[in-house]
Order: sequence, then C-alpha cells, then structure tokens
Amino acid sequence: MQALLKRIGVDGVRYQEIFITSFDGDVLGLYDYLTEYENIDELNHLACLLSELSRDELEKFEAIIDAGHHTSSVKDLINLTYNLDCYDFYPDIEDEEALGRLYLQEYGAIPVPKALVNYIDYEAYGRDARINENGHFAPGGYVRGSGGNFAEVYHGVQDIPAEHKVFALPRLNIREQMAAYQDVIDRSSLEGDRRPPAKGKQEHDGR
Repeated sequence: MQALLKRIGVDGVRYQEIFITSFDGDVLGLYDYLTEYENIDELNHLACLLSELSRDELEKFEAIIDAGHHTSSVKDLINLTYNLDCYDFYPDIEDEEALGRLYLQEYGAIPVPKALVNYIDYEAYGRDARINENGHFAPGGYVRGSGGNFAEVYHGVQDIPAEHKVFALPRLNIREQMAAYQDVIDRSSLEGDRRPPAKGKQEHDGR
C-alpha cells in the first residue's frame, strides 16, 4: 500500500488524500453502495469479514443488500456481516408462485387437502406472504426478516483489528522529503505564473 501511494504521489507532502475511481469484486452488487471517498481500512475490514463467510452466507448477504437493507455506509455493511441471522433466505425462490408453493407444500403454512393441491392459487398466496413479510426477490432467491434484533457490533475505525489495517502514508527518507517539498514549491510557482494579472495592473500597464 505504501509503495502504491508513493508511486501516485500521496506521500503526506505532495498530496495527503485519495479518492477511488472504481470498484470491482465477486460480491454481487456491493460496489453500488461504495463511494469514492471510502476509508481504505474500513474497506479492507469489510473484505476480510466477507472472505470468512460461507457460500450460503454470502448469498444471503447479497440478497439483503439487493433489497437495500443496511447499505447506507460501509459501517452498515460491516455490521450486516455480524447480523445475517436476522434474515431468512430461500435460494432459488424467484417469484410469488414459487414462494406460495414453498410455504404451502413444503412448510405446511396452511393444511391443504390433497384433493385441492392443484386448485390453490399459489401466486396469490405468495404475493400476500411477500407483502406481509416485506420480503424481497433477489437474483439468488427470496429474503425476509427473521424478527431478530440487529446488533451494532462495529462502531467505527477504532474497532478495526490491527491486522486488518493497511493504509499508511509512505515513509520518506530525507532526500525524498526534500524532493517532495521542492515539487510542491515548483508547482506553486507555476500556478502563480499562470494566474492573470490583477485588473488594476492591467489598466495601469495599458496606460
């Protein structure tokens, strides 16, 4: 990280801040909720937590954020990784009819006589269930709240374990420091030369 920052001039002298121009990754839709000024250590902490999830847990995480829950900040996303049990996820349930069949045929939400199995409007039942549960059909399946209490485990960067912290400005030796300061001075001089003369001076020179 320090080598990268040094290469792009973020050394604490020339520049002290960074912004991220794009994101990529294997977690479906995650980059839609990340902004250009995210904290690198928070992003790395989130990445470490996601890497520890099982495939099933990761699919549930993707479904929850697709529903737009707990996506307002990286802090929210981090806390979501600790609270996946607050949601139920049913893989491959992609529409209201499939949801209705799941609840009635597999889970027996309402006893249905065998003679009537083929006469049930499963789509209507699934639609009512989704509305009542405030559920969501995500690309990987159906997700709904389980009624559990969402706990705020992560409160801020002070909670990031030391082994997950990666951001640090480069350590410059004396020669590098002097070169950086000289670069700042040179750029300031160039910017001063490019500024147009003050209006009063222009009028005076014209006379």
